[in-house]
Amino acid sequence: AQGQSATEKEASVLTVTGFGEVRMAPDEATVRLGVTRQRETAQEAQEEVNEVAQEILEAVIQLGVRAEHIQTSDLRLSPVYTTRRPGSSSEPRVVAYRASNMVSVRLENLSLVGLVIDAAMKSGGNQLQGVHFALRNDLSAREQALKEAVKAAAQKAKAISEALDVKIIEVIEVNEGSVPIRVPQQRFAASLAVAEAAATPVSPGQLTVSATVTIRYRIGQ
Repeated sequence: AQGQSATEKEASVLTVTGFGEVRMAPDEATVRLGVTRQRETAQEAQEEVNEVAQEILEAVIQLGVRAEHIQTSDLRLSPVYTTRRPGSSSEPRVVAYRASNMVSVRLENLSLVGLVIDAAMKSGGNQLQGVHFALRNDLSAREQALKEAVKAAAQKAKAISEALDVKIIEVIEVNEGSVPIRVPQQRFAASLAVAEAAATPVSPGQLTVSATVTIRYRIGQ
């Protein structure tokens, strides 16, 4: 009976999970914007969209953005049909064509975000799909978050072991869980306003880098 009790004590395991979080200012942003036009013919729609897209490209480059940081992200050309009325036997017919050209602009200078949006707007752009902030290198932030998570797990284990009047003997296993970086939500209208509007204010805020660890400790008397 004593041998069984000793074995049970040796096999006693305490499992805890710790969470760590670090907040950092982003150092990179990606702006997705472009132009949509609807015209009677596909050629008219596509040509106008291409012309505006080129003007947007030139305006953004004039702000100091390198051409290799500008990428076409979406090109579309689709027919626009009449709406079939209830009870009507007639087939929908093409009444126009809608073309769109969206680009992604990567910015290392966050002060240019609002200027890029304004430049696109003044060049004829009318679509803004959003702004995404990020860290070019998040390794140090993730390492710091992991350290905080381990500390939190160790503090939990200490509190539990003291409450149970047992000792922590050794670490058996450590498992790390990846947590996506939380990005502050930037809300923008789907369509850009007229060129006379005030400059677009953009606040990058802070990114939250998180980590979780699960640690198994051997405990005993």
